Amino acid sequence: MPPEPDFAPANPTDGRQLLEWQSKYADPSARRGIRYEACYLAALFFGAPALVLLLWLEWPRSWLHLSDAKYQTLFRYCLAWVGGMFGGTLFDIKWLYHSVAKQIWHLDRRLWRLFIPHISAGLSCAVMALISSGLLRIFDAHATESPALVFGLAFLVGYFSDSTIAKLAEVAGTLFGPIRIEEKKRTSSAGSGND
Repeated sequence: MPPEPDFAPANPTDGRQLLEWQSKYADPSARRGIRYEACYLAALFFGAPALVLLLWLEWPRSWLHLSDAKYQTLFRYCLAWVGGMFGGTLFDIKWLYHSVAKQIWHLDRRLWRLFIPHISAGLSCAVMALISSGLLRIFDAHATESPALVFGLAFLVGYFSDSTIAKLAEVAGTLFGPIRIEEKKRTSSAGSGND
């Protein structure tokens, strides 16, 4: 099998000849799948700023009849959720167009592509809670009162969610101790009844 061409900008041709413009995806099911995912990600991409506007205009506050203090808490965590979703969506869009261009798009990664914006959103919200609590001292706990910082940090956590999870695993290992592989093997064999 010949080596795959690099992503742009190293190889902006995606391994194609001049005037070779037709899609390599001849199967209508594949084209439908790609369009479906593109529309889904476009809806998230344009929906996230709309959600930020609704939050900023305080529509949820009037719908839910919340006090100022309660709405500020809701606003901060919803902003973290939307910022993380936006970052994860941008990462996902980039992955989608590169995988289509490199001809490595396939259905088995669909679940990953559908859920990554939402995983990023949840992770961003959790990181914001850890910072606000003072447990994770990246910033002063009061820094999360700035909507711009909340959205910006949540965006970065969402876009780099794989790196964020790896770093949080390091923190958890420091706080709770690493899981030793020998202990893990003993626990799993004892649980299965294989002595």
